[in-house]
Amino acid sequence: MNEALASPPFGEATLSNCERELIHLAGSIQPHGVLLTLAEPALTIVQASSNIVCLSGRPLMALLGQSAAQLGGNLLAKVRAALVADLSEPAPLRCSIDGANGRVAMEGTLHRAPHGGLVVELELAQQDADTAYNRRYESAKPVTQAAIAQAVKKFSSAPTIAFLSEAVVHCVRETTGYDRVMVYKFDPDGHGEIIAEARDGSLDSLLGHHYPATDIPQRARELYIRNRVRVLVDVHYEPVAIVPRQLQDGSELDMSLCHLRSMSPLHLQYLKNMGVTGTLVVSLVREGKLWGLIACHHYSPRYVPYTSRAALELLAEVISTRIAAIENYVQSQVEVLVKRLELRLIEATSTDGDWRNALFRNSRTLLTPVDATGAALFHDGEIMTAGDVPSTPDLRALLAWVSAQPGEGGVYTCASVVRRNPEFASMASTASGVMAVPLSPSRPDWLMWFRKEQPCEYTWAGDPAKPLLNSDDPLTLSPRRSFAAWSEIVRGTAAPWTRAEEVLAKAIGQSLSDIILQIQAVRLLIAQHQLNLVRSQVGNSKDPVIIAASAGHILYSNETFQRLPGSPAATLTTLDDLGGLFLEPGEVRAMLKRLQQERLPWRGEAGLVTSGTAPLPIGIRADVVPGQGSSILGFIVILSDLTVHRQTESARQHFETTILQAERDLAALEGGSQLREPDEVIGAILANANVAAMEIADAIGDGGAVPLLRELETSTQRAAALYRRLRRYASGSGER
Repeated sequence: MNEALASPPFGEATLSNCERELIHLAGSIQPHGVLLTLAEPALTIVQASSNIVCLSGRPLMALLGQSAAQLGGNLLAKVRAALVADLSEPAPLRCSIDGANGRVAMEGTLHRAPHGGLVVELELAQQDADTAYNRRYESAKPVTQAAIAQAVKKFSSAPTIAFLSEAVVHCVRETTGYDRVMVYKFDPDGHGEIIAEARDGSLDSLLGHHYPATDIPQRARELYIRNRVRVLVDVHYEPVAIVPRQLQDGSELDMSLCHLRSMSPLHLQYLKNMGVTGTLVVSLVREGKLWGLIACHHYSPRYVPYTSRAALELLAEVISTRIAAIENYVQSQVEVLVKRLELRLIEATSTDGDWRNALFRNSRTLLTPVDATGAALFHDGEIMTAGDVPSTPDLRALLAWVSAQPGEGGVYTCASVVRRNPEFASMASTASGVMAVPLSPSRPDWLMWFRKEQPCEYTWAGDPAKPLLNSDDPLTLSPRRSFAAWSEIVRGTAAPWTRAEEVLAKAIGQSLSDIILQIQAVRLLIAQHQLNLVRSQVGNSKDPVIIAASAGHILYSNETFQRLPGSPAATLTTLDDLGGLFLEPGEVRAMLKRLQQERLPWRGEAGLVTSGTAPLPIGIRADVVPGQGSSILGFIVILSDLTVHRQTESARQHFETTILQAERDLAALEGGSQLREPDEVIGAILANANVAAMEIADAIGDGGAVPLLRELETSTQRAAALYRRLRRYASGSGER
């Protein structure tokens, strides 16, 4: 939608749409200065505030379209000299013009508007302002260099935000003379709190008062970042129109950087309802965001010269730098705590094997630094806790919810989970507040801290629940008619997490992430070493090995398998393909299928088809590799060449046949007559031969058993023959 249609023009907003009011297109200025818009390169006047007539004594229409030289003095020369500078931000400008009563010294700024054109804003210089403005306005004295130096020293020595804020309000009040000076700090939700105040003794204190985020619309907050110092001299001023309001291309002048820009009628009425007449607001910007404001209130008109405003802008930069330094000091303290934590966790990992135990062994070391009442670690699908925490189902629900929330800067904080998600109302007693940091970019690993419900009493400047009156007249509209202190007890909330605690949480989370990464890297190295070792062992195995995934796809086959005669290893993709290598493919495939479906191990034998005439006898051992729970990692199939085994068995059978025959031969001696009693010697010879044969066959798995069995057979036969000869000799029937 076009913003011009979606947003109300300046001065036509109601409280329901003031967030979208086009306050940067005000089309008018405050009357304590004049504004000119000059077109380049001729520097002709294309717009002017209507009060230029009173200052210059020349008719407005006589100036439009003419060179800035028509105003006399050295204005044109000073503007041309300033063009060499970067004018994307207002640059100071001192010049003179020919006024109605003679030459007048002016001071102000010059900047280039976002859509083209040079904007010149001028006010009477101080020497002329003493006689001109002081008739109508109280005027602050210029800030001296000595005062600036003294203020910088005070700010630089402030050890905390509280000390700094106190120094700021007193220094600014002393140098500007405003009735009330406050430091107004924003919380993460955009609400403001007055954290420091210096005031006239006759005024009631506003210290500690809270103001709802709606008091300062988002568009105004954006302008506070771009234009760091804003002055309202008199809330009852009559706006001075810019003529013509529209430029030649039909657009209006973007006055975002104009210090004379008129303020919204809603804001003016807001100040009138507070009884405030003059204001000075200085922005405190931290890391590109509006950290807070120095808000000055006066109860009569008050003018601040340009030099004093420039000095305050300088001091605001010093203050913002000091805020950063204080918070960075917190960061340095955080680094000390985190280093100690890291050492403890690393030591625990090396001794216990698990860093998580060290993290939760002493819960105080985890909870106390961030003032938490409970903590939970979500890691590898497990939950470890310390202190008071919700139930496990609630923790898992909270994890799912936090994981879906937009985080900022690597940490998520919430002081009232119930307000953001009413479904978590039951957790208020243990987890009203949550601060969480992610530990992994790819897994739901988080570290969370919790705070119990802590009912708080907030003092608001008026009842924030009653923002509207029954009227759309900007002169009667007001966020609050009454700014009397209004207290509210807030439940379902915990103490807000501070910036320092967020920094510490982020640092702890980053440290844990690094430790987890380090541990995983070590595990990866160990696993890689083990993998290389196992791969080497499997690869060098004398037996063919095939490894398949749980779905049956072959992942690996070793070189021994690839050297099997007739084994096309390169074409095998599944265990089912493996069955096709054998003489009985149907039987092998059926058993491998049973292995996958029923997860039953298989031991069998099959003939491997070769290029020769006879198949190769193969022993098959197929097993399931179990995973966690009921899952499986895959399958392993080990093949063995049974050729030597078959030869050994054949040799053993031949040996047994030979021994049996020897027993028969020795059963009858001397013409086949039967011995009446077993012969002890021949029995011992045959028994010894049987034992030796079994030992040889069992102990020697390669082809070496076959010749040994043959040798044993020959030796046994010779021993039996020698014994027969000896028996014959002893009986007298053999040789003498």
